[in-house]
Amino acid sequence: MSPLEIDLGCGDGSFLLALASQYPEKSFLGVERLLGRVRKVVKKAENASLINLKVLRLELSYSVEWLLPDDCASRVHLLFPDPWPKKKHHKRRLINKKFCESVVRILNKEGEFLFKTDHEEYFEEAIVALSDCHMLERIAWDSKEFYPVTDFERLWLSEGKEIYSARFKITK
Repeated sequence: MSPLEIDLGCGDGSFLLALASQYPEKSFLGVERLLGRVRKVVKKAENASLINLKVLRLELSYSVEWLLPDDCASRVHLLFPDPWPKKKHHKRRLINKKFCESVVRILNKEGEFLFKTDHEEYFEEAIVALSDCHMLERIAWDSKEFYPVTDFERLWLSEGKEIYSARFKITK
């Protein structure tokens, strides 16, 4: 079975489609809650004849905590999730202890978790949660590796916002 990479919250699919095109030997799974976005990604994948890409319409936290099997992924990407900036909404943020434990469970023994956001406070909170997870170790982000820019990243960069990135490897 080819290595599986999971894009949590794949949005319009531009990142996922670029990866699937660049790495035809790998398998890719996009997880997205919104039906309209899922339909767009599926249509784009079909138009590009990408057979190494599937999309799952489901809530991200549910897919990670309950659906995805142990050791199934070589990489999990979480790019620009909703930071829920209002204090009263912080409980809705995706990255927490339970999420981190679930990510560790689904990553294989060489697995990696990659996270990007434009929201500094959320980034700092996420880094604490991820660093507290006993089987994840933060490593350098390899800027030479092919890593497509998402639409949100392009937008935030055009507005002069800073992008915060973190890469973790599994230590099982």
